[in-house]
Formats: sequence, C-alpha cells, structure tokens
Amino acid sequence: MERRTSVRGPRRLLLAALVLVVSGGLLAGCADDGGYEPQGPFRPLPEGPPPRLAPPSEPPAPPPQAPASPGSGEEAGDPNVVATDLVVPTGLVVLPDGSAIVGERETGRLLQVFPDRSPARELMTVPGIDTAGDGGLLGLALSPTFVEDGLLYAYVSTATDNRVVRFPLGGTPNPVLTGIPRGEVHNGGGLMFGADGDLFVGTGDAGNPALAQDPASLAGKVLHIDVFGRPVGDGPVFSTGHEDVTALCAGGEEEALLAAGSDELNAVVEGSDHGWPTAGPDTVRPVVDFPAPEAGLGGCTVAGLTVFLGSLTGERVQIVDLDGAGGLVDEPQEILAGRYGRLRTVVLDPSGGLWITTSNRDGVGTPEDDDDRVLRIVPPTAEGNSPL
Repeated sequence: MERRTSVRGPRRLLLAALVLVVSGGLLAGCADDGGYEPQGPFRPLPEGPPPRLAPPSEPPAPPPQAPASPGSGEEAGDPNVVATDLVVPTGLVVLPDGSAIVGERETGRLLQVFPDRSPARELMTVPGIDTAGDGGLLGLALSPTFVEDGLLYAYVSTATDNRVVRFPLGGTPNPVLTGIPRGEVHNGGGLMFGADGDLFVGTGDAGNPALAQDPASLAGKVLHIDVFGRPVGDGPVFSTGHEDVTALCAGGEEEALLAAGSDELNAVVEGSDHGWPTAGPDTVRPVVDFPAPEAGLGGCTVAGLTVFLGSLTGERVQIVDLDGAGGLVDEPQEILAGRYGRLRTVVLDPSGGLWITTSNRDGVGTPEDDDDRVLRIVPPTAEGNSPL
C-alpha cells in the first residue's frame, strides 16, 4: 500500500487544522436529492436557563485503566468500557470535571458519561433533528467560555438543511449558522473552536459532488465563523473540495502537505482546495490516505505530533505520527483492531485518556448486546509501550 505525501513551503494562515475527509461507502450508494425524505420542521426557541449539572461525585477524572486483554469482554468487566447500550453515539465533548457529554446521532439524546463507569445520566434531547440517511445529531463542541456561559454547540440535520446551533443544557437550540445543504449522505458534522475562539465547521457535499468546489455553496467546505455565526475574514468559506468533513482537530503547523485520495487526513489552510471532485494543479494533497478496508474515518484528536483517527470500516484507531513540519514520520500504526467493531469519535482528555465511541447500530455494523459503547483507554506512547 502506497502512502502519498509531499510538502509545500510555509504559508501564512489563521489556523492550520487537520481535517478528516470521509469518502462515500458508509451508506450504500450516493443518493440525489430525490432520495431524501424530511421528518419534520425545526423550530428554534429562545435559549433556556444556564445548565445545572450535578457536581462530580468523585475527584476529577482518574487516570484511565489499563486496557482489557482481548476477548475478556463483559465477563471480566471490560475496564475500557465506560458506557453501554447507546444508539450511534457520534458527538463527544469532555467537561471540566472530567466526565463527558455524548450525543446520539439517531435520537438527539445527550448523556453524561463518567470515567469511573458510573451509570450514564440523560441530560436532554435536542429537538427538531432529522435522521434520514446519515443525518441527525452529528457534532458537538463546548463554548470557549463554557465555564461562564454553559453553552454547547451542535451540528445537526433538520428537515431542510444542516446547521450549527447552540444551547445551554436543558435549554432549546438557537441557530448559529443555517443553510448548509442537506442530503441523504455526506452531511459533514465537524466542529472545532480555534485558540482565538473562532469556530471551524466541516461540511459534506450532501451527495452532490459539484457543490464541494462551488464557491457559492456551503457544502463540501471547512467554514470559519465567530460564535454568533458571522463570517471571519473573507469567510465563511475557509477551504473547498471536501467530500465529507466529519471531524476537525487542531494541528498548528505552518506548513501544508499536498496529495490526492479519499478516506484521508488533510492539512487545511485558508484558501486551500482539496481536489473533490476534480483535482487540479493547485490541489492540496492529503497528509495520508487509507485503503478502503482500513478507512471510513469518523473522528480525530491530536496529542503533540500524534493524530488518533477513528475508523468505521477499518474497525480500529489509526495512529499517525507527524514530524515538526507536519510531514508523515512513518506508516500509520493501529490499535483496537476488530475488538469493538466500528469506531467513530475519538477525543483526548486532559488526564491522558482517549475517549472513543462505537457505531455498530448505524445500520452498517454488527451490534453486540451492549452496543453502542463509549470507551476510555490509555493511548500508546511514542515508545509504543501501551499494551493495546
């Protein structure tokens, strides 16, 4: 398997971000607009009161437990599993107290899950979402000032569009950015706040590849807005030519890498085009792309110069080590291959735990009795001394 990389000289940029671009194949076929059936209207209401979360019953997150040995499963009380019996958990954010909020794509439920494996606690259901195709509650992000305002941001599908909304827990969603094209497939969902407090939004082509390179469309793009949804700079379009951006994670390097392919990790800079559906001389090539059996990327998080990628089709976490210039150090490594099924979201917490969601009840996977699950593991170090 060939891994293609090439390096371009430094560019001035507002932010360098690593972006997951997921190819088709998570759902069969690539439907046109005629295959999409809305489920109902979205009616934003005034924002509710600030959230009231119970204080944690334990001290802040303990160090993650050592991984269970393969095949131990429920019989031994798998210490990697912190929550079970969820329905396609997709968005996940870690709270200041060390617990996490996870969102179910197909129900809109938000649940608080705990690193000590205490029972998950239902917080609310996000109203007005439309779950046709691969739509629904797709991404979550904490407000940059969450401790003060208690606001969450979510990327959701409605009957008419994809949009970014914000709300306090227990409150009702209010629109931040609307009008992102909605389709049966490739609805995007990546959300990430930059260090300056601006919001980056990853969208998909909504099953219409031509939209990804159409400057008049918000589809197939990385968008750059402020917390109120206003374009930043010449925005809101930050980069173009993406098939389906499902996750964003901070990179911070001032160099971009160039290549072509699907199921790939891209380095995104302002004004870059990533070649979907048509590659040209200025196409920015990916940092790395994966063959179909190892791909179906759905989440990413960064620790130093190491990127962890959730793989749905590959049923593993891919580990990509970068050098100081943002180049690929070596062939990607993997952990958890085949142990928990389809793996989607990955988030690193301040205590060094890697939170991972499974996606076995999405109509593609083969669920077990306790699926879907949220995992919390010890990620391997650069020396490879994790027992995973």
